[in-house]
Amino acid sequence: MAILIKKIGYEATIELLSGLHIGASTENAQIGGVDKPVIRRKKDDQPYLPGSSLKGKMRCLLEQRRGATEVGKSNDVNKLFGFSAQEMQSKILFRDADLTIESAKQLKDNYNTDLPYSEVKFENSISRTSGTATNPRQIERVPAGAKFLAKFVINVWDTDNENDFISLFKEGIQLLESDYIGGSGTRGYGHIKIELGEPKDLLK
Repeated sequence: MAILIKKIGYEATIELLSGLHIGASTENAQIGGVDKPVIRRKKDDQPYLPGSSLKGKMRCLLEQRRGATEVGKSNDVNKLFGFSAQEMQSKILFRDADLTIESAKQLKDNYNTDLPYSEVKFENSISRTSGTATNPRQIERVPAGAKFLAKFVINVWDTDNENDFISLFKEGIQLLESDYIGGSGTRGYGHIKIELGEPKDLLK
């Protein structure tokens, strides 16, 4: 029977180098509101980064790097991220990332933002026949410069290779920085910089 021997905790500051859009449901959108709002905390209206978004994007990039054509096609990635079809549990946790205290204050006090903590970007499609703008839409973004505090936990069992897990996780961090998170990344959104802190053994 495998035994849990270590919980390795990491904290990281995620800085937005370009505006970020991670969408929320538009079912209850207000008349005159933006077409594509960002996801926010109900308690304080602050935008946040869902752990599921970070985990899903990191896993996808790691699998692409290994030539996996589908989720679950890389055994190395499965060992850390899990794969339900093979009853492999995930051994890495991604917490939702909230705005840092400093960023939340700066965005709240910044009267240049269009909405609380966010900006609105107008985009259009271009007609290929007339060359004119069509289908204008408003996309809400968390502005560049905002910072979020992210937390990760790697669970290590006595049958695992701790160094392999750490190496894979750090590779995933580098891949995220070279890619994007959220929507519209090919149009410049979601470029991030990640400052990873030192690991802590959470069981000590």
